[in-house]
Amino acid sequence: MFKHQHPYAPYIPKTATKLIVGTLPPPRFCNKEFKEGDVDFCYGSRDGYLWIILNRIFKLNLLFEPTPGAIAQRKQFLDDYGIGICDIVASAEREKVDASDLGMKNVQTRNILWYLKEFPFIDTLLFMGGNSKNGPEYLFRKQLKEHQIKLEAISLNVPRIYQFYIANRMVKAVSLTSPSGAANRAVGAIPAYKALKKKHPNFNTIDFRVLQYAKHFK
Repeated sequence: MFKHQHPYAPYIPKTATKLIVGTLPPPRFCNKEFKEGDVDFCYGSRDGYLWIILNRIFKLNLLFEPTPGAIAQRKQFLDDYGIGICDIVASAEREKVDASDLGMKNVQTRNILWYLKEFPFIDTLLFMGGNSKNGPEYLFRKQLKEHQIKLEAISLNVPRIYQFYIANRMVKAVSLTSPSGAANRAVGAIPAYKALKKKHPNFNTIDFRVLQYAKHFK
């Protein structure tokens, strides 16, 4: 059994209004075994699309390389735009050494509700994936249930949007399409994607995420 420990502490600017919530990076990040194009920071895998998407939305000219400069660029962006990152999984056990959410067992989570109380300006959670088993929304729902907090659906279209109340304030939660390459097949089945693909043959799954994410990150 492989112990998959999250290699990064949450990165949350004091003035953050949005919080990115995912699960775990690929296991190689735990051992600092980077590939060309990886960045030693949250969502730094070259196989993921989050920073590619944000790079396009905000025109950041990011470096995609394992250097301190690439890390500094990402932290500066988060500081400038008031966006934090706090993945909900602290650790998990796996039989197979991969990054799938379904493969996680004995999941230990970070208390997202505690972070919301510590950072009172956060008004939006951005889940990097939906309510499938062990996904960020799935695990967060369990935390809400433990504290008897109701999650109210605002829109059930993709991306699904919810709201809940904590510490006398309303927080919105958005389940964005996962930025992982493994989610491309699921993206291809979304009716909105199919319609755009039919209209624009060169339209791809990253383009779809760029349109989706831009509405909620800006």
